[in-house]
Amino acid sequence: MIRLSIPLRQALARLSLPVLIAVAFGTMLLGKADALLVERARMALADALSPVWTAAQQPVTAVRRAIAEGEALMKLRAENARLVEENERLHRWQAAALALEAENTLLRRQLAWIPDPAPQFRTARVVADAGGTYARAVLLAAGPQHNIRKGQIALDERGFAGRVTEVGARSARVLLATDINSRVPVTLEGSRARAIMVGNNQARPRLQHWPEGSLPREGERVVTSAEAGAFPAGLPVGVVRWTESGAAEVELFAQLDRLDVLRLFDFGLAGILPPEAVARPEPRGRR
Repeated sequence: MIRLSIPLRQALARLSLPVLIAVAFGTMLLGKADALLVERARMALADALSPVWTAAQQPVTAVRRAIAEGEALMKLRAENARLVEENERLHRWQAAALALEAENTLLRRQLAWIPDPAPQFRTARVVADAGGTYARAVLLAAGPQHNIRKGQIALDERGFAGRVTEVGARSARVLLATDINSRVPVTLEGSRARAIMVGNNQARPRLQHWPEGSLPREGERVVTSAEAGAFPAGLPVGVVRWTESGAAEVELFAQLDRLDVLRLFDFGLAGILPPEAVARPEPRGRR
């Protein structure tokens, strides 16, 4: 082992920084003078180190893949367990529904139950948020010779949406359940208590006028009531939601902010609306 004297080591220490600076400047000058040479040298170094990088990257890639597969397997197991639980719950609901259907059929047979006739309906496309007289209404496109009349019930694929209030030759206007002019008699499905669902131009109408001692429960289903002969009983409307201020509201099943197509059902009801608004007068014959 070669031992250097202290003065020599001190001289080398003093010279190391200037030598490194000179090498750096030399490299910069070489790069400016012959860029092609520097590029070739850089690519040659990259080519030489590429196999090393590739060999070093393979274990890292394998570890990453193993970790990703492990996470996917854990998620798959959790999803499988959730699906198994939901499947079992659906089987229980199916068994309960079949039992209730058999019991309902037996009771109807014993009572000589006469079912209501199936209502006729017509499907119409929503073409505009009509507004006009009402803040929450939609305009429907209807072809000529349509059978739409005032008072018909409008439903989307989820539940009650509104009621026809104006009819033209090729269009009709539906007053939505959220409009401030909307008043819908409803039934709280759990307690069978009657109430009125009042529109407030907001996403959730308010519940009012329920009987004393029959406070609506959070999450309780709300369906239409046959009071006043305006709506059929049992149409799905929504669920009860209580606000922080203590007001009972109805979260509607129908997605009124994304209406595309509505079905207009004719239940043959003429309640609330005056007779001249329910049926269009027939044109008079020429004298």
